[in-house]
Amino acid sequence: QLQLVESGGGLVQPGGSLRLSCAASGFTLDYNAIGWFRQAPGKEREGVSCISSSGGTTNYADSVKGRFTISRDNAKNTVYLQMNSLKPEDTAVYYCAASVVGGSTWCPMHRGGYLGVWGQGTLVTVSS
Repeated sequence: QLQLVESGGGLVQPGGSLRLSCAASGFTLDYNAIGWFRQAPGKEREGVSCISSSGGTTNYADSVKGRFTISRDNAKNTVYLQMNSLKPEDTAVYYCAASVVGGSTWCPMHRGGYLGVWGQGTLVTVSS
């Protein structure tokens, strides 16, 4: 069974931090670009960040630049999203997804770049 499982979400106050994890089950992430997406109620799923299979290329949505950091630890088969200085508008279900195509530097920020495995999401709520 091929799965990505997100964890680390929860309720935090504005200005707080969370670290989300995306753990692969049934496959390894060594050759996959991984994207983090989020979807707030009534809104389209949007790209938050991505990291290439090599780890050498990362992208961030403008709204999270300087606050979020994506990283990967292939030895642990896990990708992380460190979320700092959280804002209420960051509230969403966060999903990770694995790309099944592309080179080692490929780092797409669009849903079409992730035609493989998607996680079920983890809810991040930023509220006082």
